Amino acid sequence: MSNYDLVGIGNAVVDVITQSDDSFLDHMGIEKGIMQLIEQDRAEVLYGAMDSRVQTPGGSVANTIAGAGTLGLEAAFIGRVRDDALGRFYADAMNENGIDFVNPPVPDGELPTSRSMIFVSPDGERSMNTYLGISTGLSSVDVPRDVTGNARIMFLEGYLFDHDAGKTAFREAARATRAGGGKTGIAISDPFCVDRHRADFLSLIQHDLDFVIGNEAEIQSLFETDHLNDALMMTAAMCPLVVCTRSGDGVTVMEGTSRLDIPVDRITPVDATGAGDQFAAGFLYGMATGRDLETCARIGCVCASEVISHIGPRPEADMPELLRNKGLL
Repeated sequence: MSNYDLVGIGNAVVDVITQSDDSFLDHMGIEKGIMQLIEQDRAEVLYGAMDSRVQTPGGSVANTIAGAGTLGLEAAFIGRVRDDALGRFYADAMNENGIDFVNPPVPDGELPTSRSMIFVSPDGERSMNTYLGISTGLSSVDVPRDVTGNARIMFLEGYLFDHDAGKTAFREAARATRAGGGKTGIAISDPFCVDRHRADFLSLIQHDLDFVIGNEAEIQSLFETDHLNDALMMTAAMCPLVVCTRSGDGVTVMEGTSRLDIPVDRITPVDATGAGDQFAAGFLYGMATGRDLETCARIGCVCASEVISHIGPRPEADMPELLRNKGLL
């Protein structure tokens, strides 16, 4: 039986990152600044066109779990990879980084391991082209009850909510964690995921979750409104804790009718990849170690600021030292 401070469930995606200018994006037909899903053939074409590739285990919640691990939490990740070269790379890299990768690579998977080709522009914008592959097949079979039932915090990735098997796995994992005395939350991930599954998202939030983390567009999409304050109030009426990142405008934390607004220092990103993921890592670290909500948010902001200062979605600095220098540890 394993006991973890933090367990994440999400897409296990190998991130392949390179730098490119706008003319290259135009030439390759890549839409700048967004994440778009692609098929396997397109993935192979883009991979072959990338120079000076940086390859790292990724996926939104996986990045969060890895970031929290660098801060000292005992952490595990539940995801699905194939027993191919990229899948073995992914599993080994997570384990070598101190994160327990719970699921062994699938030997007989029909689809290859997921990967995302990320093109970083000179202005820091990232254009993500993601082939989801085998990761979307995650189901309850891949989610061990002895892990979810003994997690202090369970963190779910909204992208997996696009599939019925993923919805079922989420509900079962959330209920197992809460039954064991832990807390469960979700990264909303994408307003388009909400648009496709709004009723199910709201039901999960209301009945099975203790916290929600999302950006402005994602929180507003829950209730189809352009008014952030209304969306925050309605979400907080359903869920005990709501955390909304607002880019350079800071972070808003709602606990019931209590509201905290935490400012941030605006900086020009080198690479915006992973900003939200690492904010969540810092915030969840604060929760797991008993910090107050304002401190949790400030830790999250420092983590986000660090990751956008360099290429790649995971921290490179000594994060405990950085937080100590900020007076947050």
